[in-house]
Amino acid sequence: MNVSFAARYREHLLGAISKIDIEQVSRAIEWFDQARRDQRAIFVAGNGGSAATASHFVCDMLKGASYGRASRFRIQSLTDSIPTMTAYSNDVGYHDAVVEQLRNFARPGDIYMAISGSGNSPNVVRAMEYAKSAGCRTLALTGRDGGKLGALAELNIQVAEPHMGRIEDAHHIICHMICYAFMDGEGIQSAPPDRR
Repeated sequence: MNVSFAARYREHLLGAISKIDIEQVSRAIEWFDQARRDQRAIFVAGNGGSAATASHFVCDMLKGASYGRASRFRIQSLTDSIPTMTAYSNDVGYHDAVVEQLRNFARPGDIYMAISGSGNSPNVVRAMEYAKSAGCRTLALTGRDGGKLGALAELNIQVAEPHMGRIEDAHHIICHMICYAFMDGEGIQSAPPDRR
């Protein structure tokens, strides 16, 4: 029974992965390349599993795609600071916990990247609205029908899949496509071994 479930999950996952629009991912890679060249800041946010994906992606870009290179990424996850997130959530409201950080840091030409399976998480949607008004490039990783977030983003990489687990799986893969474009695509010079 477990083998049967695992096989079905894998089959459906391969279907979800096949829905990834490679041209849109390539466009995102170009955005990141330009941001690195121009020393623009990149801000990433999500909730729950998507927050974990944001953290993982930022880790890969800060270490794997930056270590030992003359050009480095200026990237941070806005959902990583627990004290900041809880202070805004408690004192102002969770819906404002991401956007208020963007108000401190975001400048025109920076990138705001929001990750949301539903595309409807109010805190990342509100931050997307602000990022657009501040002149940032806006990138969304969404699932299902893209939700409000997908409709707002300048570039929406949507995994048109109903199952949240497989949406999150596909989002991880998209993040690795972006990161490894800079790790494998350029070759790694003087990088330490990856001991994870």
